[in-house]
Amino acid sequence: MFSTPHSIRSQRGFTVIEMLMVVSMIAVLAAMSLPVMRDMTASIKLNEAARMVEREMQDARLRAVAANRVLRVRLNCPATGYIRTVEMLATAADTATDRCTTTAYPFPAPDTDVMTRPNFDGPVRTLPAGATVSSLVLQFGPDGTAADVIAGVATAIATPVTVTISRDGKSKTVTVNNVGKVQLQ
Repeated sequence: MFSTPHSIRSQRGFTVIEMLMVVSMIAVLAAMSLPVMRDMTASIKLNEAARMVEREMQDARLRAVAANRVLRVRLNCPATGYIRTVEMLATAADTATDRCTTTAYPFPAPDTDVMTRPNFDGPVRTLPAGATVSSLVLQFGPDGTAADVIAGVATAIATPVTVTISRDGKSKTVTVNNVGKVQLQ
């Protein structure tokens, strides 16, 4: 019934040295995997930003056709790292300074009357932290075609327009051709 000193010693568990070795191995493995995890996170954020830009352009094109209105996708609106789709008003208010402010042109529109404009402005979207996009304004017409807007004037796209999204030294591109086809590459 009484246990011997030998049987008590075999039931004690781990020694301090064994525990320290296990903890140190876990720390070494964690330190080795941290740079890999950081690279994966940066890549995920870059892909997320590129998909966001591509989706915004696809959505603007589809809404322009569905609503029979001219919509513009403004990159870096109102500042670097933001994107917004706005309805073209064909007035002096179509500048980035005016159209990128949500106080003057809120989302959603204050009324739903199709005769008052703008009714099809989108929200200001924020790219994932650290992602930058080349400054550009693209216009999608009611027929789905795309045009490049330079100094407020829409010009037909002769060769596909490339939008570059960058983060941590890596980049992705979104191209748009004259018929409005948007491709993430």
